[in-house]
Amino acid sequence: MPIRHARLADVEALGALLDDYRVFYGQASDPDAARRFLARRLGLGDSHLLMHCGDDGVPQGFVQLYPLFSTVRLAPQWRLNDLFVAPQARRRGLGRALMNAARDLALAHGVRQLTLATRIDNQAAQALYEALGWQRDRDFHHYALRLDGENAHVPSP
Repeated sequence: MPIRHARLADVEALGALLDDYRVFYGQASDPDAARRFLARRLGLGDSHLLMHCGDDGVPQGFVQLYPLFSTVRLAPQWRLNDLFVAPQARRRGLGRALMNAARDLALAHGVRQLTLATRIDNQAAQALYEALGWQRDRDFHHYALRLDGENAHVPSP
């Protein structure tokens, strides 16, 4: 299953798949914004974006990783932020192939740890991650602070 790095020339076709991913996570469809986001990531080179296309050249899945650093480990780590396979391409091993390609890329870059988060109800993804050796974090609670006005909480003085 050929998996390759995305290029700026892929933004148009890959934008539709990224938009589908966002809709899966409850966001309103906005293909133009998805394409702009991809173009920015690829233009700045601030993420690693791997993709697979079907025989027709249409993207069927992608995985995106963002570089981070661990102060505790004194080493680079990456966040596997996005994994998506088009519904018509599921159950063929593409998600597994993308995850393995992400792992191999991280190893090639000397990365010591990959992290990810998924929705609590995404049982299919959790089964894949666990089958690939990923372990659920039982040591730390993870928190988020929204700063975009949507359910944002600013503490009072």
